[in-house]
Amino acid sequence: MYGVSTLRWVRTSVVLIALSFPILTVRPAKAQPAAAGSSQNTVAQVHALKVTVLSTMLVGDVKGIGEWGFSALVEADGRRVLLDTGSHPDTVLQNARDLNLDLSDVKEVILTHNHWDHVSGLITLRKEMMKKNPAALSAVHVARGIFYSRPGQDGEDNKMIAVKKEYEATGGKFIEHEQASEIFPGWWLTGPVPRKYPEHNWSSVGKVQTPAGLVEDTIPEDQSLVLNTPQGLVVVTGCGHAGIINILTFAHEEFPNAPVEAVIGGLHLFPATDDQLNWTADKMKDFRVAHLVGAHCTGIEAVYRIRERLALPRAAAVVGTVGSTFVLGEGIHPGQLAK
Repeated sequence: MYGVSTLRWVRTSVVLIALSFPILTVRPAKAQPAAAGSSQNTVAQVHALKVTVLSTMLVGDVKGIGEWGFSALVEADGRRVLLDTGSHPDTVLQNARDLNLDLSDVKEVILTHNHWDHVSGLITLRKEMMKKNPAALSAVHVARGIFYSRPGQDGEDNKMIAVKKEYEATGGKFIEHEQASEIFPGWWLTGPVPRKYPEHNWSSVGKVQTPAGLVEDTIPEDQSLVLNTPQGLVVVTGCGHAGIINILTFAHEEFPNAPVEAVIGGLHLFPATDDQLNWTADKMKDFRVAHLVGAHCTGIEAVYRIRERLALPRAAAVVGTVGSTFVLGEGIHPGQLAK
C-alpha cells in the first residue's frame, strides 16, 4: 500500500487554495507509475538544513527554560517551519527570544500529535507573532485523527478540540493530511504511520473515538517530518508514538537507498526496558543512523544505550537540550551541558 511504486508518497501543494474552509483535508492523488530509468537522485532534496530545539526538559547553556515538552525550528533552503509548540503557553516564545530567533516570518507549523506538551504554545505564539506579521504561524499541518474525541472521566481530554476553535478565530487554518505528503520540495510529512512492528510507545490508559468506535488511544495521528538531503534522511519526531522503527521503516519505503543522517526529537523510550532499548538500537543499525539528538521523552539512558549499540562517537549521539542544533554538514551543537 505504501511502496515506492505509489508515486513517491503523495506530493501535496502547501498553497492554501481553499482558505475559506476551516480545515483543508489533503487526500492522496491517484498514484502514477515511476518513469522508466528514474532513480533516487531525481527526488527533490534540501541542501542547507538547521534544526534548533526550542522546548525540551534540559537547558544546554545558561539561556532558556526547560519543560516536559517539545518544539523545534526547522530551517531548510530558505524555508522556516515550527514543529510542535511546547507544553506551556510561553515557553517557546521566551526560549526563541533568549536564543535571538525571530519567529514572526514563520508561516507554517507542524503538530505531530494532540498531546498538551506539544500543542500548548500554539495560540500564544500565533497571537504574539501576528502583531508583527498577520501571516505568522497561520497554517498548521496535522494528521488525520488529531481532532478525534478522547473522552475522560472529567470530560474531553483532547486539548486540540478547544485549540482548534480558538486558533481558527485568529484566521489560522489547519491542513489535515490523510497520509504521507511532500509539503515542500524535499520536505515530507509521514502522516499516520503504519505500525508494522509492535512498538508500544504510548500509554494504554486513554481511549479515542474513531470512525470504527471507541478504542485504545494509540495516538493514530502521530506523524514525523522527513527531510531528504544529499547526505541522507533527517527525521524530526515529536514523541515518536508510532515507534521510531516503524517511522524509519515507512521512510525507507520511499527512500530505500538513503541512510538516515539524523534522528532528532522525542522517541518515548524513557520507560523502555533494556530488551526494548536493545531491540530498538539494533534495528536502527539497519537504517545507518549517523546522528541522534534524543530530546524530550527519549530518556537519558536510552540515548546512551543507543549510542553504545550503534557504536556512534560521543559527539554524534547526545541528549537534546534547549538551544541544541543539528546543522547538515557540521553535525550536532549540543550546548555545554550535553557535550
